[in-house]
Amino acid sequence: MTGQAWISGPGFARWCGWVLAFAAVLTGLVGWLGPLGFAVLLSIVGLLCLPAIRVTEVDRPAALALLVLMIWACGSMLWSPYRPEALWSSNAAKLISQAVLYWAAYSAVSRATPEGLGRAMVLFMWGVSALATMIIVEAVTGAALYQAVRQAIGDPIRPDLAVRNVAQGVFVLAVLWAPAALAAVRVGWWQLAVLMAAGIVAGAAGLKADAPIIALALASAAGAAVYHWPKLAPRGLAAGAAVFFLATPLIVWGLRAQGVYGQAQEMVSLSWSMRMDYWSYAVDWIGDKPLRGWGLDASRMFGPGIRLHPHNGALQIWLELGVIGAAAATVFWVAIFHRLERPQADLGAAAGAAAAVSYLTFAAVSFGVWQEWWLALGALAVVVTAAAQRLPARAPKPATALATRRASTSRPISE
Repeated sequence: MTGQAWISGPGFARWCGWVLAFAAVLTGLVGWLGPLGFAVLLSIVGLLCLPAIRVTEVDRPAALALLVLMIWACGSMLWSPYRPEALWSSNAAKLISQAVLYWAAYSAVSRATPEGLGRAMVLFMWGVSALATMIIVEAVTGAALYQAVRQAIGDPIRPDLAVRNVAQGVFVLAVLWAPAALAAVRVGWWQLAVLMAAGIVAGAAGLKADAPIIALALASAAGAAVYHWPKLAPRGLAAGAAVFFLATPLIVWGLRAQGVYGQAQEMVSLSWSMRMDYWSYAVDWIGDKPLRGWGLDASRMFGPGIRLHPHNGALQIWLELGVIGAAAATVFWVAIFHRLERPQADLGAAAGAAAAVSYLTFAAVSFGVWQEWWLALGALAVVVTAAAQRLPARAPKPATALATRRASTSRPISE
């Protein structure tokens, strides 16, 4: 059998299912011990499933938006004040490889066999449940398990740093809980969805990570809206994403001009006040080069006003890539939400909306756009959401059929 025949046959379909199962097994462990490993994990999955890569008609708008964003980001290195020390440390090179490998991982979902996909999602469901359980334990004990692991491998860590590291897993859980909960519901273990939500709440409270609570609330509201208004709600979310990526600089500038921004900054905690400082500085620098931006990774060069990045995805894209980058990001996210439109209520679409809103919430207040593990986590959320949406709903218990059979057998006896 030739390689091409194998790729187009059932053997490669089974292979894709096993590769996805491999990723599912490691998801919970990576989320707990080191979320930076998601970049490696998704790259391996994409590399092993590279022949599966394809762009379907429904995926074309998002793919074209990504292509424009990648080309513009790489080209902006020509005028960016940031110069990487080596090629492999350049985000331009990383973004190209990530786009190809992560899209291959996504394409593997449509190539995998139903049996392989079901196996992978059951493993993923249990893995995320295990992550939620570990986070609850760590929240109660002050990351004692994580400290014990670090001690055992000869790399001890201070308790406060251990709490900070484990708290990163709460963000992972908040992004992945919706597709994992969908898988749990589809296979008849809906109780695990409650456990996952409890893990987010416990982790946010015990590990001092307040953003996941905000993400859980917004994601739950978005999922419920898409379920109840399957056509209108995705359009509303798409409009909201467009406003976020296109109008955030104008919103910050307007609030600041009205004096509301400064008043709000005085009322929030220190961490939020620092974020608002970054946002204010970013708006000033965006105003200097709004069309083409300052170039990829330019945010790193604006200290001490901004440390590494503005902690807001829309502002970072505007600052580095200007209006073209913001427009490409807008098209991508609008396409994502447009894909969730359904003629009737659908749990799969609701889970997709919840995962997307959770990711956007953190993009708005926490992580840099180009962080490798963060992009990988977003890709993983897309992969597992697409996989969970393909799972068939669990068949109802045959109580009605049993009652019918009993009725049909009792009639001849009575006659």
